[in-house]
Amino acid sequence: MANNNLQFKTNYDASSKIEPFYKGGKVQISKDEKYIFCTCGSHVNVLEINTGKIVHSVEHDDQEDITSFALSYDDELLVTASRALLLKQWDWKQAQCTRSWRAIHTVPVASMTFDSTSTLLATGGCDGTIKLWDVVKQYCTHNLKGSSGVVHLVQFHPDISRLQLFSSSLDCGIRMWDLRSSQLLCVLQSHYSAVTALSFSPDGGTMVSSGRDKICTVWDLKTRKAKRTVPVYEAVEGVVLLPKNQDFSQIGVKSKDLHFITAGSKGVLRVWEANTARCVYTQTLASTLTAVSEEEEGEEKDDDPRSLTHLLHLPDSSRLATVTAEHNIVLYQLPGLTTQQQFVGYNDEVLDVKFLGKGDSHIVVATNSCQLKVFELLTNSCQILYGHTDTVLSLDVFKNGVLLASCAKDKSVRVWQMDSDSGHIHCVAQGSSHTNAVGSITCSRMKASFIVSGSQDCTVKVWDLPADLSTTGADIHQITARATEKAHDKDVNSVAVSPNDKLLASGSQDRTAKLWSLAGEGSLGLLGVFRGHRRGVWAVCFSPIDQVLATSSADGTTKLWSLQDFSCLKTFEGHDASVLKVIFVSRGTQLLTSGSDGLVKLWTIKTNECVKTLDAHQDKVWGLHGSRKDDKMVTGSADSNITVWVDVTEAELAEEQAKQEDQILKQQELSNLLHEKKYLKALGLAISLDHPHTVLTVIKAIRQGEESRKLLEKTVLKLRVDQKESLLRYCVVWNTNARNCQDAQAVLQVLLTHLPPEELLQYQGARTHLEGLIPYTGQREGERVSNMGQDEEMDTTPLSQPFFVIDKEKGMDSGSEEKRDGDDSGQEEDPNCPEEEEEEEEEDDDGDVSITKKASTNGVHAESGESTETNGNHHSDSEESSEEEDQEEEEKDEMTVKVKCLPVSSTPQCQTFAS
Repeated sequence: MANNNLQFKTNYDASSKIEPFYKGGKVQISKDEKYIFCTCGSHVNVLEINTGKIVHSVEHDDQEDITSFALSYDDELLVTASRALLLKQWDWKQAQCTRSWRAIHTVPVASMTFDSTSTLLATGGCDGTIKLWDVVKQYCTHNLKGSSGVVHLVQFHPDISRLQLFSSSLDCGIRMWDLRSSQLLCVLQSHYSAVTALSFSPDGGTMVSSGRDKICTVWDLKTRKAKRTVPVYEAVEGVVLLPKNQDFSQIGVKSKDLHFITAGSKGVLRVWEANTARCVYTQTLASTLTAVSEEEEGEEKDDDPRSLTHLLHLPDSSRLATVTAEHNIVLYQLPGLTTQQQFVGYNDEVLDVKFLGKGDSHIVVATNSCQLKVFELLTNSCQILYGHTDTVLSLDVFKNGVLLASCAKDKSVRVWQMDSDSGHIHCVAQGSSHTNAVGSITCSRMKASFIVSGSQDCTVKVWDLPADLSTTGADIHQITARATEKAHDKDVNSVAVSPNDKLLASGSQDRTAKLWSLAGEGSLGLLGVFRGHRRGVWAVCFSPIDQVLATSSADGTTKLWSLQDFSCLKTFEGHDASVLKVIFVSRGTQLLTSGSDGLVKLWTIKTNECVKTLDAHQDKVWGLHGSRKDDKMVTGSADSNITVWVDVTEAELAEEQAKQEDQILKQQELSNLLHEKKYLKALGLAISLDHPHTVLTVIKAIRQGEESRKLLEKTVLKLRVDQKESLLRYCVVWNTNARNCQDAQAVLQVLLTHLPPEELLQYQGARTHLEGLIPYTGQREGERVSNMGQDEEMDTTPLSQPFFVIDKEKGMDSGSEEKRDGDDSGQEEDPNCPEEEEEEEEEDDDGDVSITKKASTNGVHAESGESTETNGNHHSDSEESSEEEDQEEEEKDEMTVKVKCLPVSSTPQCQTFAS
């Protein structure tokens, strides 16, 4: 039946994943412009801009949703606030919580920000109060009252010498606070809806505010008066002042007057001249975007995917970043506002996925949305294709890899083309004559000559394509169906074209699959019917080499059928629920199936055996596609995840397993050597593993013994030159951490005392390593001595003991009461995870769900407050305190070196820990 000499596949290994990383809420970009920080339920995820990968993620132990966060100006500290009223300070690069305290706010924190010295943190609460925290000395410095309702915006004046804070709340006024006196200087009244953003001029004398009341206001901060109100005719979510010393003539800036950019509900960036209140430039959307019609110009839709929710300025690289209502993050390059990168934060349900591009460099994804998303696998950067007006349900790619077809609930089909040079994709053809949602589509296999669609209207249509699909300008070929056939009694769930373009197969909700002839002009000829499935047929697929058709069904089975007599040749049973997709791999000798149980199974046809089950996803796997080289596959699921899998042979598996076993043996050998106190062999073995933490463990073991200094000296000096070189490299890293600096200093003392400088300088990267030691090594001891007399009350208090403030109105008693309440915080936390409820899928009269109903009916967008399933550990405040208590003094000293403290009010309104 098939080539028996072919090597069977035995396993697949996940090589990359595209997962949700942003579901709404705050977005912040690091000062060095390398990372994007964003919330995703109970996590703050850190996205590396260059690679598009999630490189770090922090999560509260209580698994409560994070309500706000702030990254310090120097990119060192990350502070998060959760619904459990806990504030946590993170070493985000290590994903470690370094400090935890209970907020004084009585309800969750809605906003927070750092000042430019990275010393003061302001938190705005839903209780209408603003707290300021000194994160170096660890106490609450201010308790600002007077705001009405949720304080959704807090921002420091960029000139720190002014010591001013701006805030906005429910009454839409902008409050201006003097932090020296803790007094409210004034309330700037102009907006009558929520104030969304503030932007300051370089000299700090002018401020522009934006609001959802469709205006921007230019303020003179010296007179505290509005200089100009600019009507922008859209709800504005972000505003950025343009620098005056750059050439922005490409975007309409012709004078040196003040100009600013707005982003809002219309989904485009616009440039405004402040003095004249005139719009001088409106961004032109890319050709793949649906143009805004004149009728829609004055309308604003709450769920418009084009609307923008954030606007961020990256001054060093002269870029802008926008965030859309569909949780997409787009980076634009100034001065031309050209699109540089796009990242998709949340995909919702993945309904179909296919490889695309030469060498399968991209994947195209249909999500529970009217947009198509095309990811570049190397960078995770994404193109978003606009055109369909309702949820896209199915995709297929032509043999050349640069043409693809899509169909949607909007009753239409579209053909898209990728430019081989730029990678840019645009729509080249469309057709619409179905009377209901189009749930399946397939392309011709030999050449790009036609497409076939199957619909909920029970018909199958064949669409001929023009010989030349190239388009000029915005023109799109309008295609018509050359053949329409009433194919089934119920929804057509799947269609497939044979490798020679002469046959068509269709699968339906009516439990049958049918074979059709495509040879006739203008009509489809029925050749036979495949009967045997007990429920609807989800997918049909032709074998690449045999006269065989594969079908998968909601009855949990996959069947192979003969195209000669329409008999069932084999039945594959193994999925516990509907089998949603089936494809041939290994040149037709094996099958891959995916199901609503979240599993992907690999079957060998000859033996009728399932050789591998991949626990791929947590929900229905709608998307399953193999690469043209047959060396990898991609899956997409209703759990919003996309995974690329590579074929792993038995030899590779054996090699990987051998490596793992070798690592285990070496770890065991290392443990034995330490137990036997054979430190030289242990240190050499740890260095050979290239695990700095393991090497550090050996160093600590040596320093715990008798005559540790002599023993360390003897051991280190007996190492080979390459081993000493690695040890020096590790010491640079250890020395930056207060916990490990003493071990690093001990090793450095040996190396620097006993090795001549000329030998040290011959080590690879030695000069760089030594320069990295200078900021820490030379000053550390002196700093500790100089700081011993400062803030001594801080040194005896656990890090996790709650900050508290003494309200001037209540006096000392209220402060003590607040402290007692905070001390009980560890007992208030519930260590139990919330239980999740599973919703049962609604089925039709056959117990199935139609292909056109596979998308969620809960809407396209994820709620910004949606929580995700997590598996974090649970610790109370007291547990965290005990773990970190022994590190407190070093951490405080280290932080004091890096951050300059601000002057605060001399009035007795604040209280330190030990007071």
